Amino acid sequence: MIWPFSGNGEPRQASAAHHRRGLEHLAANRLEPALAELERALDLAPGNHEFANSLGNACRAAGNRERAADCYRRALRFAPRHVPSLFNLAVIEREAGRLDKAEEYFRRVLELSPEDQEALLHLGTLLQLRSSAEEAAQVLRRALRQAPGNAFAHHQLGLACKGLGRLDEAMECFGQALQLDPDLAEAHNDLANLLQEEGRLDEAVVHYRTAVRLAPEAAIAANNLGSALVRQGKLDEAQACFRNCIELAPEMAIAHFNLATIHSLRGERDEALASYRTAERLRPEDAAIREGLLFELQNACDWSRFEELCERQRGSVQQQSETPISPFSLLSIPSTRAEQLRCARAFSARHARAVARDRQAQGFRFRRDQKSRLTIGYLSADFHEHVTAYVMAELFELHDRSRFEVVAFSYGPDDGSPMRARLARAFEHFEDIAPLSHSAAAASIHARGVDILVDLKGHTQHARTEITALRPAPLQVSYIGYPATMGAEFIDYLVADRFVIPEAHAADYAENLVMMPGSFFVVDRRRAVAATPSRRELGLPEDAFVFCCFNQTYKILPQVFAVWMRLLAALPGSVLWLLEGSPRSTQNLRREARACGVAPERLIFAPKLPLDRHLGRVRAGDLFLDTAPYNAHTTASDALWVGVPVLTCAGETFAARVAGSLLSAAGMPELITHSMADYEALALRLARSPDTIGGLRRRLDANRRTAALFDTPAYVRDLEQAYARMWALHTSGIAPQRIDV
Repeated sequence: MIWPFSGNGEPRQASAAHHRRGLEHLAANRLEPALAELERALDLAPGNHEFANSLGNACRAAGNRERAADCYRRALRFAPRHVPSLFNLAVIEREAGRLDKAEEYFRRVLELSPEDQEALLHLGTLLQLRSSAEEAAQVLRRALRQAPGNAFAHHQLGLACKGLGRLDEAMECFGQALQLDPDLAEAHNDLANLLQEEGRLDEAVVHYRTAVRLAPEAAIAANNLGSALVRQGKLDEAQACFRNCIELAPEMAIAHFNLATIHSLRGERDEALASYRTAERLRPEDAAIREGLLFELQNACDWSRFEELCERQRGSVQQQSETPISPFSLLSIPSTRAEQLRCARAFSARHARAVARDRQAQGFRFRRDQKSRLTIGYLSADFHEHVTAYVMAELFELHDRSRFEVVAFSYGPDDGSPMRARLARAFEHFEDIAPLSHSAAAASIHARGVDILVDLKGHTQHARTEITALRPAPLQVSYIGYPATMGAEFIDYLVADRFVIPEAHAADYAENLVMMPGSFFVVDRRRAVAATPSRRELGLPEDAFVFCCFNQTYKILPQVFAVWMRLLAALPGSVLWLLEGSPRSTQNLRREARACGVAPERLIFAPKLPLDRHLGRVRAGDLFLDTAPYNAHTTASDALWVGVPVLTCAGETFAARVAGSLLSAAGMPELITHSMADYEALALRLARSPDTIGGLRRRLDANRRTAALFDTPAYVRDLEQAYARMWALHTSGIAPQRIDV
C-alpha cells in the first residue's frame, strides 16, 4: 500500500490544479503526464509535504524507487510527523532490502498512529523476516484486532508461531487464513509443510496440490509436493514435480538435489551424479548436497574427489550445521567413533525437536507391572524382500510365544512377495502403520501395550525416527539395522557384542549396551541355497584362485582396492569376483585395475540374482575379501553360511568390526587381522596354500553344526533373556543399564 495525498492544506491555486491533474493521471496509470504535473506542482509549492509525497508515489509507480525515497524524505523535512510519507518511505526501504531503516520508519508510524493496521501488518512481517518471532507475533495479533478478517495477517501470524515452535497455533492460523481466503496459495503450502513434518502425508499432498494449482509459477510448492510424494513412494510423480520446479527455477539447488535423490533411489547412478553435481555448483557449501554427491561417487567407484569430500564431511560434523548430515554417511568413509556419536546426537536431536510438541501432548504413561508375557514390538520399513528380512525372519518365528507377544509395526511397502507372507505368519500381530502420521503411529504402538519397542532401521534410508522420538514404549532398543550409535535420548539400549564394541570403545555409544555372548548378528538357517553352477557357467576360470567380495560398490574404497590389486599382481592367473554395480562403477574399477598394472578382465562381475541362486554361486569363490571401514555384514554371513572363508581387517568403529564378530562366533578367529598390511599378507599366504583354504572350508562346514553364529534357537533365547532383564530393571524402578547376557 502507498498512502495517497490526504487533501489537507491549501496550496496556491495553480499548484493545486497541477497536483489534482497529476493525481488523476496517476490513478489512470498515465505515468508520464502524472510525473510532469506533480513535478510542476512541487516546483510551484516547494515546501508542500503532501505534493512531495504524491510525487514520490508517482516515481515509485514508474519504478524509480530511489527518487521516490528522496521525495518522501523531502516531505518529512517539512512535516516530520507526516504519517503517509513515513509509511511510504518504510515500504521503499523494505523493498530495497534496507530492513533496519524500514523497521525504524514503521515504528515511527506506529508511535504516531498506534492502531494503524497496515503498519502493524508490515512491521509484523518484517520482524518475522528478521527472526524476531516473539515480537512479530505480538504485532500481528495487534493487526488482527483491527482487521480480524485479514487472511494474510493470519497467515503471517502462523509463520511467526511456527518460528517459535508453537506448531498447534501455527496450524490453527494457517487454517483460519484458508477459511477466509481459500485461494491463498502460500498458506496451503505452509500448512502442508507442517502436516508433512507430522507424517500426515495424505493431507499434506492435498494442500500442496492446491498450492501448485493456485500458483503454478511457484517453484517451491512444486518442490515440496515432490518431497511428500517421494515419502509416499510415488517416484514417477515426484520426479515430474522436481523437473517442473527446475523449469520454473533452474537455479534452485534443492530441486536438483531432490531430483538426484529420486535417481539414487532408482539406482540411476549417472543421472543421480549429474544432478548432485548441479546442486553442488549452485550451493557449494551445503553439507547435505555434498553427502549425496560423495555417496554417488562412492557408488560409481569414482575416487577423484574422495579425500577432499571426506574431509569436508567430517568438518561438517564439527561445525554442527542447522541441518545436520546423516550419520549413515560417515560409516563408509574414514571416521572416528567420536565423530559418529557427535553426528548422530545432532541428527537425533533434530528429530526429537520436530515431534516435541506431539510428545508432550500425547503424554504416554507406562506401568511397571511384573508380567508373565512381554509385548515386543519390532519397528521397520523392511518387512518385505529386503536384506533385514533375510537375516531376521527365523528369529521372529522362534520367539517363545508363552513368554512374548511379538508384534510387527511396518511402514514399508507390501511387495506381495513370499518373504512378506512369511513375515506376516511369523508375527502374532502384523500392523501396517505406513499410512499413519508419526503421532498416530506412535499412538497405535502405545495402544497395543508394547513393553519393548525394537527399532530395526536406526539412521538408515526410509527410517521414521520420529516414531521412536515420540517414546511410545517404556523401553526402546536399537538392533541390527544400523551398525553405530543412534545418539538418541529416546533409545535406551543397543544390541551388540564384545567384539563389535570392546570395553575401551563403550564410552562412544549413547545407549546402554546389551552384550550378546556370541555375535550380535543373527542367521536365518531356513534360507534356501540353490545348487552351485560350474565356474564356467559363472564366467570364472576353472583352475584359478578366485578372490571375491559381494559388498555394494560404495563400500569399496581406494586403500582396500589397492591391496586387492597387489594380490592379483602377486598371484598370476587369480581373479577378483565382484557384485555387479552400475556400468560406471564397472568401468571405473577396471580403469583403476589397469592403472595398477592389472589386466581389467581379471575383474569379473556377477549380475544380481535371487537370494537362493546367489547363495549357491557364492560357493564358487575361494576367499571372501572384506571391505573397510564398512565391513561385509549380511554378505559375510552369507559366505560363512555356504562355507566360504572371509578375511577381514577389524577397525575402530562398529561397522568396521562386524565381520570380525561373525568370524569369532563362527569359530574362525584366525581370519581376523588388525592392519591392512597383515590383511594383505594373510590373503596372499592363504591364496598360495590350497590345502589351508580347503581346511578352512571343511572347518566352516563342520562349524555350521556347532558354532554359536549358526545356533539360531540359542541366539533367540539369549536375546529373550536380554529383553526379560530390561523389563526386570524397569519394573524395579532401576534406570536402563548395561546388560551382559
